[in-house]
Amino acid sequence: MTPYIRLAELGLTLPEPPTPIANFVTHAESGRLIFLSGQGPLRADGTLCTGKVGEDVTVEEAYKHARLTGLNLLAVMHAAAGDLGRIVRVVKLLGFVNAIPTFSDHPKVVNGCSDLFAAVFDSIGGHARSAIGVGSLPGNITVEIEAVIEIAA
Repeated sequence: MTPYIRLAELGLTLPEPPTPIANFVTHAESGRLIFLSGQGPLRADGTLCTGKVGEDVTVEEAYKHARLTGLNLLAVMHAAAGDLGRIVRVVKLLGFVNAIPTFSDHPKVVNGCSDLFAAVFDSIGGHARSAIGVGSLPGNITVEIEAVIEIAA
């Protein structure tokens, strides 16, 4: 089953890849690795999910924001690789959670993205990962996630 069929079964469609908000590119390729710049929870209507997790935003809401961020990363993957079927491995995720200092459930939040990648890519979606809390993120977004993927030769 292809990643596109799995996305359809989840009721999801790929958005357009988000435009960078500063002086960087959405991805950089080196050999068979593609490094994806950090993406955030950008909705289809162009608005962002914002707030501080543990104060304005619950873990459950932030999980959904991380899932949305994962969908935006998938859009960048599609643009970078030309076809999600070329991806042979999701290598690494790095997730940043905009949270209050006492918040400690960062992994539960970033699972929103990890769970989506597992559902879309099956066994090749398993990855190394870090999930950390930060004091702020651009535009006060709740989560930012970057990824490294490997593509077929």
